[in-house]
Amino acid sequence: RPGTKRLPRAIVVGVKKGGTRAVLEFIRVHPEVRALGTEPHFFDRNYHRGLEWYRNLMPRTLDSQITVEKTPSYFVTNEAPRRIHSMAKDTKLIVVVRNPVTRAISDYTQTLSKKPDIPTFEGLTFRNRSLGLVDTSWNAIRIGMYAVHLESWLQYFPLSQIHFVSGEKLITDPAGEMGKVQDFLGIKRVITDKHFYFNKTKGFPCLKKSESSGLPRCLGKSKGRTHVQIDPEVIEQLRDFYRPYNIKFYETVGQDFRWE
Repeated sequence: RPGTKRLPRAIVVGVKKGGTRAVLEFIRVHPEVRALGTEPHFFDRNYHRGLEWYRNLMPRTLDSQITVEKTPSYFVTNEAPRRIHSMAKDTKLIVVVRNPVTRAISDYTQTLSKKPDIPTFEGLTFRNRSLGLVDTSWNAIRIGMYAVHLESWLQYFPLSQIHFVSGEKLITDPAGEMGKVQDFLGIKRVITDKHFYFNKTKGFPCLKKSESSGLPRCLGKSKGRTHVQIDPEVIEQLRDFYRPYNIKFYETVGQDFRWE
């Protein structure tokens, strides 16, 4: 088969429930991009297997093509920035972010669908509800503290090598967000408005044609789940909790995501 298996030149490193699968499915429509469909979890769980194991997972590419992979848990893995940097310090990083409160609820909704007997969202969110003490050890809460995780990436990579995608705009203006991703990757803007249609049932955009066939392609059943209803007061307390982290994140990346 033509082409060579190469280490990725760009990695979608985060965040879980932010819209990473959509970015991957959208970008792989581009003729100059080849993407690994599954999450290899190399830089967090499988690092001991070595770079050759990792390279072998990759799709074959021509010299003119870019290899991309995505594993959203990298963003919150302490060792990931150093490990990716030691593979190739010019690796381009894509981070899909979303309002951390909505992201936490989405995360909980996904877990609940697999483990119906877990405690309530409220029970997991607070160490002490009346004092408003949020439990930052719960992963669903911790992931949304973007400013904190970003610090470890900035020890190894300049901001110019990290591109932030708005999970909200990915739904309202997929072509606009994907245009910026294509610019960041240094490839022609091939993916445009004509590639998308809005699926009312799912509540998000779908591709008119997928990479592998001429048929429309929507993300799987696990995407676009109806969120669990959460007490508005809990949401308000969480908004207050995340506000300082959000502001610090906006200031660091020079971009206002308007989650306030």
